[in-house]
Amino acid sequence: MEILNRLEREWRAGADAANTHATADTILAAEADGTASHGVLQATGYAAAIRAGLVNGTAAPRLLPGPEAAVIVAGDGGSSATAYALGLPALAERAEALGAAVLCVRNVAHYAAMWHEVEFLAERGLAAFACTANFPYVAPHGGRRPFFGTNPIAFAFPRTDARPVVFDFAVSTMARGSIQIALRAGANVPAGVGIDRDGRPTRDPAAILAGAQTAFGDHKGAALALMVELLAAGIVGDVFSDEAEAEAIAGGVPVGGVFVLALSPERLGGPDALSRAEAFLGRLEAEPGARLPGARRHARRNSSAPYVVPASLMAELRALAGD
Repeated sequence: MEILNRLEREWRAGADAANTHATADTILAAEADGTASHGVLQATGYAAAIRAGLVNGTAAPRLLPGPEAAVIVAGDGGSSATAYALGLPALAERAEALGAAVLCVRNVAHYAAMWHEVEFLAERGLAAFACTANFPYVAPHGGRRPFFGTNPIAFAFPRTDARPVVFDFAVSTMARGSIQIALRAGANVPAGVGIDRDGRPTRDPAAILAGAQTAFGDHKGAALALMVELLAAGIVGDVFSDEAEAEAIAGGVPVGGVFVLALSPERLGGPDALSRAEAFLGRLEAEPGARLPGARRHARRNSSAPYVVPASLMAELRALAGD
C-alpha cells in the first residue's frame, strides 16, 4: 500500500503528521481486515473534508476535567483516531484501577470501523463497548425521513490464549460505505436496505443515498439506533444525528461524539472471570458450524493475499498523493 504510506508522510489536503499517521493507520487496519467499506475508500472523503474546513487536520485533543470514572476528551474537530491516542490509554488505566470507566470523546470525525477502539482495550484484558452517532441516514421505524445515523456499535471481550472476541456493526441494514461501493460498481443492493425519497423500497444505491437507509430488524434496530443517540450524543454531550444535517448537506464526514465503556472482568466478576468465560467460549466453538465474531477478520489480517482496490479509487489516491 505504497500510496497510503505516502499519504502518511505528506497529506496534501492539509493534515499534520500526527493526524495523518493516526488516520492512515486506521484506514490500513480496516483494509487489512478485509473491510473495504472502511478502508482506503475513506481516504478521499477525509481529504475532501479537511480541504473544506469540516475536519481539523491539525487537531490537538486534550483531556477535560470530569468524574473519577470518566475520561473526557475534547477532540478539537479532528479525526477520532487522534483523540483515541490520548483517551484510550487513560481509559484502560482507569478501568483497571476502578473496575469500570467510560470515555466520552467530543467533537471528532469518526469515519472508521469501530472495532479498533474495543480491540485495543480487549488486548489489555478489558471488556469494552463503543458506539457513535453520525449524519441522519436512517429512517425511524415507520418513517420516511432520515433521522438516525447508521450508529455503529462495537463490543470486545478478552481471551486468555486467543485473539479477543470482537464484533462491530451498524444498526442500518447495510453499511453506508457498502452502498457507496455498490454505486461505484453499478450494482444493486439487496432488498430491504433502503427507501427512496418517497418512502418506497428500492435496491438502487443512488436512490437510497438520496432517500434513506433502513435499520436491521425493523423496530429492534431502530431502538438500538435510539440508544446510540442517547449515549453518544446525550451522555457524551455532543450533537444528535438530526442536528448534524447541515454538515451532511455540505458533504463532510460525521463530526460528533463517541461513547466507550471499559470493564475489568476480574475486578467485577472475580479472579476466575476470564477462565469461566474462556470455558464458555470453548463450548461455543465446539458447536458444529459455529464461528466466533471477528474470527474471519483476524484470519484475513494474517493472510498474505493481495489487497484489491478498484482502478478508479487508485486514480483518486494517486492524485491525492501528488502522482
